Amino acid sequence: MSRREGIVWWRLVALSLIALVAALLGTARNGRAETNLLHNGDFSVGSEDSVDGWRTDAWIQSPDTTDYHWIRPANGTSGEIELLTHHDNDARWLQPVSLGPGWYRISAEVKTVKVLTFFTGANVSILEDGITSADLRGDHNWTPLRLFLKIGPRGADIDVCMRLGGYANLTRGQAFFRNARIERVSAPAPGTPYVFDLDAIRKQEVTGPIGRPWTLAATLMLLAALAVLGWSLLSEPPRRIAKAPTTPINKSKAGGR
Repeated sequence: MSRREGIVWWRLVALSLIALVAALLGTARNGRAETNLLHNGDFSVGSEDSVDGWRTDAWIQSPDTTDYHWIRPANGTSGEIELLTHHDNDARWLQPVSLGPGWYRISAEVKTVKVLTFFTGANVSILEDGITSADLRGDHNWTPLRLFLKIGPRGADIDVCMRLGGYANLTRGQAFFRNARIERVSAPAPGTPYVFDLDAIRKQEVTGPIGRPWTLAATLMLLAALAVLGWSLLSEPPRRIAKAPTTPINKSKAGGR
């Protein structure tokens, strides 16, 4: 092999190595994008009506209100979880998850049977007021539902729910869920529906004094003055000790002896 042929050969080897590394990096990136951060999100592992990684929860806990069932995978189909609510309720299968900073897509496939049409139906949600996907009411075949959630720089602990009902929206009916997922994603495109910033929502839920510090101090001083005034008005005045009347001495009789 000539020197020139050797150089060409080494160049081909270097290009092949570069292509291989790029392919591996691309595969790793795709693998991360497709990683499901939910444990047992395909509902493949369970026992009787218990599902590994998930627990049941509801606004009304009485046993005759909502039934919770696990449908094990069979013949190549995914596992499923079911909510069957007989009396108005906000019921869910729930899994706590810790997430680092960034954007996430939370999704599942949902099917409904005879869900009431005038309150929140079957949905994918976070156990924070208002963080929810679209909801399904009435009868629907398998339908993908999703929401996008932004986690702030400190990360966050959340409760992911496969849910039938919502806050102040108690409902009845039957809902099935399969292929639940949490995936790290880039920021959703502008105009994408069901997008939520968790830090912003939690800050709105925190209430405190309104105004500047000096107004708070002035308010406290005014309240203290009113309290002192009220105490003084309500207090009984001190009782005065009545003096016995004195009998004048008759000097004429006193000196008549």
